[in-house]
Amino acid sequence: KLVQLDAERVAGSYPHELSGGMRQRVLIAMGLLLDPQVIILDEPTTALDILTQRTVIDLLRRLKAERQFALILVSHDLALAAELADQVATVYAGRIVECGSVADIFYRPNHPYTVGLLNAVPTLSGDFRSLDSVRGQPPDLIDLPRGCSFLPRCPFGTSDCEREDPQLVSVVPGGPAIPGAGSHTAACFHAPVVAKSFSRHLQSAEVDEIASPDALADRGAR
Repeated sequence: KLVQLDAERVAGSYPHELSGGMRQRVLIAMGLLLDPQVIILDEPTTALDILTQRTVIDLLRRLKAERQFALILVSHDLALAAELADQVATVYAGRIVECGSVADIFYRPNHPYTVGLLNAVPTLSGDFRSLDSVRGQPPDLIDLPRGCSFLPRCPFGTSDCEREDPQLVSVVPGGPAIPGAGSHTAACFHAPVVAKSFSRHLQSAEVDEIASPDALADRGAR
């Protein structure tokens, strides 16, 4: 009942007899059995059709409100992150390179990889445009480049980035340097330049639609 499934039917079924959405809801129900305070979901809507995705998203939102648990969502889907998350962390080469509120990350990104992800999202209206991909290839995690791991792909990189690996620091003067509620941190020596560059890019209505959390969440709803 908690996840809107017929328990008698599902309990006697093999996985291949259930739809993708039903299998996801079974896993969610299993995760809630012990009334946890934290649930980790890794790509919960992958390989589901758009209507089933909407069912799963609405279910997660309802359960989160009713059960009051923390939700850690691992996803490459920016629309899903914009709709479900309160805080968003950008991860590159196995480490957090930027963390902030949904508004911070989608409107005021301070790391070039976050900017690259946002610029690669297609628009739903207006003229079609070429998508800006992140140049280069992801690094070998066993043999990371010296200094900043994003340097070989970064348009803002300098010799400082090669000498030292930047750590997470607050991009707000006087703000906390630890990722969490109320903070906006980025691991980039050139965060102010990155932010200004994205701010200029955001002036066009088209890019504003692409980057805004509301537009991304609306895309997910469709």
